[in-house]
Amino acid sequence: MIDWLAPKYLAWLLHGFGVTLALAAAASATATWLGFGLALARDSRSAFFSGPAAVFVAAMRNTPLLVQLFFWYFGVAALLPPGAVQWLSQPHAWHWTLFDIRWPTLETLSGFVGLTVYTTAFIGEEIRAGLRGVPAAQTHAAAALGLSRFAVFRHVVLPQAVRIALPPLFGQYMNAVKNSSLTMAIGLAELSYASRQVETETFRTFQAFGIATLLYVGTIAMIEAVSMASTHRHAVAPSR
Repeated sequence: MIDWLAPKYLAWLLHGFGVTLALAAAASATATWLGFGLALARDSRSAFFSGPAAVFVAAMRNTPLLVQLFFWYFGVAALLPPGAVQWLSQPHAWHWTLFDIRWPTLETLSGFVGLTVYTTAFIGEEIRAGLRGVPAAQTHAAAALGLSRFAVFRHVVLPQAVRIALPPLFGQYMNAVKNSSLTMAIGLAELSYASRQVETETFRTFQAFGIATLLYVGTIAMIEAVSMASTHRHAVAPSR
């Protein structure tokens, strides 16, 4: 017979799950905007933009995320003044009307920056592939009709690029959820960290990691469902 975890430990897991969702959502949203700019820079005719963008993509995609997280947590922190590191390592909160605004810890900031920067390189390439997937003949035809370059991009290229890039983009969002588990290595109390803490205190390995696995699987399944629905909606949109 399997013994259930006490409410205290379930609360730990749910809190870690909330941290995982918040981290993955914030990193994915930020990386999407940065990735869009990165894709435009990569396809720029100016070497001033395309060169550094290509170097950035190569560096991020060819180094492990764990190493990058260590760089942001240990490497960058070593360059900061000792007072700044101490301030970041302590909890801070500001009361604003009915809410308390909490400043993120050094672990949270490092995890967010590391995951965002890493994910940006992959999302940028997915968006770039979507932009390149639009036939050049359509842009030439739109320009021949008198549309400006911005209007061609806005009304002809971008909608089709989004349709092409949407499925792989959702794949990157799934990866962000899974990759967030690596932030436990720098002490961020996300779901994997919480499950490890529960297992250490209770010695109930199956229950701790089993619940964490179900939460991960459920989250990925929900993203997959949203991806399929979004892809279907964009696929039938032109026929309406």
